[in-house]
Parts: sequence; structure tokens; C-alpha cells
Amino acid sequence: MSPDVAGLGDFLADRIAAWSASRRPLLVGLCGPQGAGKSTVAAEIASRLRVCGRPTAVLSIDDFYLGRDERDRLAAIHPLLRTRGVPGTHDIGLAERVIDGLLAGRPIAVPRFDKASDERLPRDAWPRNLGPVAVVLLEGWCVGAVPETEEALAAPVNALEREKDPRCVWRRFVNEALGGPYRRLFAKLERTVLLAPPAFETVLGWRLEQERRLRSELARSGRGPERTMNESEVEAFVRHYERLTRHILREMPARADLTVWLDERRRPTKCSAPRAPREP
Repeated sequence: MSPDVAGLGDFLADRIAAWSASRRPLLVGLCGPQGAGKSTVAAEIASRLRVCGRPTAVLSIDDFYLGRDERDRLAAIHPLLRTRGVPGTHDIGLAERVIDGLLAGRPIAVPRFDKASDERLPRDAWPRNLGPVAVVLLEGWCVGAVPETEEALAAPVNALEREKDPRCVWRRFVNEALGGPYRRLFAKLERTVLLAPPAFETVLGWRLEQERRLRSELARSGRGPERTMNESEVEAFVRHYERLTRHILREMPARADLTVWLDERRRPTKCSAPRAPREP
């Protein structure tokens, strides 16, 4: 049975509550493309689980982005690595330390990344998780992703790859990162949920909505709309994620513990799970 849009958080919280029946903390990955509503759904799940007596910590892989100086150094490998987002542009060591601390029940500060300034906030501005948790929810567009084959990397998927990465240096770096430190991080996931759009083309519209909201929020705060991207910049930005997003949508539904298929308005249309579900 599929949840309705208003009840998606409750629906997933009920599933996660069943998965977390044991006393040890459970690490759950929530994957979905840009603009799919991951942050909103994660907050709803956490709220419901807390009401049910399961304290929940929510992490976004976006909060572990490397800052601009660190990405400038990566640009020596390939200029496209100056743009945040793809595997290889996160501090995976920091992510592991935070997750391990939460699972161990230790008080720990959780990083926050400010996308408007394109920098991680100072450490004294990070919120602290003070108590033991029953669930840690890691959400992000590439959470749980696996590498592609070398053969799959050869053909560019869009003009960005064709024009900016003709020798496959950038996409091979991203793929090798997925097969290295990201594989180690994602191996910690005990359950994975995928929010799947009807098609990759839907993602651009969702991402444009996100940018409009960010522009409104910055205008209200007085920080200025010059910190946001225009439509053509958003489209170019989304192309950085196209290859891996398409790959995730092809292969992850066969192994995710639960896939929720969404329509263009983010309304759930159906749910699916592997034929042989994982043992709890």
C-alpha cells in the first residue's frame, strides 16, 4: 500500500520503527535526487519517531561538504571538482566520526553547511546532540550509491561531460571516490529508503523550486538574492549530478529496503521493496 503525500513521513516512520525494534541504534539512509523533499520527509520521520519514544538524529550529507578552499585544491585534479556535490567533495572522515559518535551514544556536535555562502558554518555554530539515540537518519542525494562500471563511464551523458570532461578524468575520480571512502561510509547503513522521481527531467523543476525558496529566504533575512543562482545556472548545476542520479534510479530500487515512487508534485504513487528483504 502506498502512503498519501500528507502521510509519507508517518508511513516511513512506522517502517523505520519496525526496523529499529532492537535496542541498538539503527542507521538508515534516505536517498533521493535534488528537490525530492528529503529534508522535509526526514524531519517528519524524526518527529514521529520521537513521539513514539525513539529519539532520532537527522544528518544531511550536504552538511559534510568541503569548503571552497578545499575544493579549489581538488580543482587541480579537474576544474569541475570546484563545484560541491559529487562524491569526492565531502569530508567523509568527519561524517564517519559524527555517525560513529551518535551510534555510540556520545554527545557530539553536528556540522552545518551554509549553501548561500558555500562554506561550512564555524564549529561553535554547530548544534549538539546531547543524548543517546535510537535512530540515525542520513539523508542525501547520493546516499547509498555504488560505483558504475568502467565501461559505463566512457560515454558522456550530457554536454557538461562531453565538453568539460572529454578525457573522463572528473567522472572517473567521482566513481573511484564512490568505490573507496563512500563505500566504507555507506556500508554502515543498515536500511535504505529511496525517494524516486518519475524521470530525471523532473529533477530540474524541483531544483528550480528550491532555488526560488532560497532566494525568498535570503531576501527576508536581508542577505541578498545575489547569493542564489539564476535558471541557466541551476540547469548547469544539475547536470553535475545527472550521471549518478540516473545510475541510482536504474539500480537502487532492486536493493533498497523501500522505494517510494513520486509524481512530479512529489506525491507518492507506489512503494516497492526487494523480493528477498533483508533480515532485521
